[in-house]
Amino acid sequence: MTKYVGALDQGTTSSRFMIFDHAGTVVAIDQKEHTQIYPKPGWVEHDPKEIWSRCREVIKGALDKAGIAASDLAAVGITNQRETAVVWDRTTGEPVYNAIVWQDTRTDVYVNEFGKDGGQDRFRAKVGLPLATYFSGPKIRWILDNVPGAREKAEAGNLVFGNIDTWCIWNLTGGVNGGVHVTDVSNASRTMLMNLETLDWDSEIMGIMGIPRSMLPAIKASSAVYGTAVGDLAGVPVAGDLGDQQAALFGQTCFSAGEAKNTYGTGCFMLMNTGEKIVPSKSGLLTTLGYKIGDQPAVYALEGSIAITGALVQWLRDNLGMIEKSPDVEVLAATVEDNGGVYFVPAFSGLFAPYWKSDARGVIAGLTRYVTKGHIARAVLEATAWQTREVLDAMNADSGVPLTALKVDGGMVFNNLLMQFQADVLGVPVIRPVVAETTALGAAYAAGLAVGYWTAVEDLRENWAKDASWSPKLDATTRDREYGQWKKAVTRTFDWVD
Repeated sequence: MTKYVGALDQGTTSSRFMIFDHAGTVVAIDQKEHTQIYPKPGWVEHDPKEIWSRCREVIKGALDKAGIAASDLAAVGITNQRETAVVWDRTTGEPVYNAIVWQDTRTDVYVNEFGKDGGQDRFRAKVGLPLATYFSGPKIRWILDNVPGAREKAEAGNLVFGNIDTWCIWNLTGGVNGGVHVTDVSNASRTMLMNLETLDWDSEIMGIMGIPRSMLPAIKASSAVYGTAVGDLAGVPVAGDLGDQQAALFGQTCFSAGEAKNTYGTGCFMLMNTGEKIVPSKSGLLTTLGYKIGDQPAVYALEGSIAITGALVQWLRDNLGMIEKSPDVEVLAATVEDNGGVYFVPAFSGLFAPYWKSDARGVIAGLTRYVTKGHIARAVLEATAWQTREVLDAMNADSGVPLTALKVDGGMVFNNLLMQFQADVLGVPVIRPVVAETTALGAAYAAGLAVGYWTAVEDLRENWAKDASWSPKLDATTRDREYGQWKKAVTRTFDWVD
């Protein structure tokens, strides 16, 4: 048996390649950041060519660190920042514009236009999503309308679209020399163009948005062999594809209906497995694809998406210079005993779940002369926990199944102050697994299942192990009072952009 499985994890701020063994243990990792481009307020872009260059570098870096060859890998899986849209020329491989990132708000004019007939929920019954700048479909339309010649090239069949998974798989399998143009159900469900029931592109919505079908990738299962890699991974089957949050659900082995996880990264994303059942949300959540293994039925999920969590710590570091390194926020926050009455609502890209208000903007509420930078740091961390509480309340309401514990993963889960506060405001235990970077692990699992490296999901459950847990310590009266203050602060962000 081949010894390992690899996973390319292309995230919002960095790309990394991780190598896992059969027990799901990390063998090697290499990671590199890429440039964040902010051309105008509310606009966020990445250079797709820089991203692919970083991906190639980390693939080679991880193989070198592990001291192994590509032939030692049974398969490779892809996981990615979702809703970030790339449009490129299928004959030259050149992007026609930078990747428009999921946080970008420039498409609000299209969102408002589409919403005039049917409102924000116009397409929700079909796609499970509200009209919002978050999703890929309107981003494609913006590129076609604003890049000279793009519309004509697209109509002629010369341009193709993909979320970042599709861009990476296309390049990984040869690019202009035979690269496969595919995506999986989890990524396709983030475009606002895929019908949840048919798992195919919806002709009516494509027509309304003005997007030619010829641009769109073939929709495949999340665990299936799509093609064979070239380059440093030459000969390795490319066999797994999951949007990052669905990959984390998979990596956390949330394979039963009612199981949920929360990933703390640039944003925060809570997903609950709802099984083979499509559960419409009445509380501001997204109905999305969880995953699909080969020919088995698709598994659905409810998702609460929060735009800014870890990114707020980065903002404190990079824009204000209050800390030198992201982990320093915990030290600074620990210099005070509470938030000093300060609440920070980071609606930098509008508000996502459960509000979906693209015209909201960030506020810091409750400032007095008493407040220090320690209180600001504490409010920054607490913002993540309070936003998660709002999503959990919505999830409990929609699913009818109160969550009894929350599995967590991502970079922020090593912040013990945050994890304790998270347990306090949720009123349930918070549990961190041994392998906290479950996004890459989920992609590796999907790829390994497709080629028989693992035979069934039950094998994967045996790999999951608890590393740490936090139990609630805050009394209910205090929790409810502070939550009320948070909710009041949120209302101050509404309707800021005219």
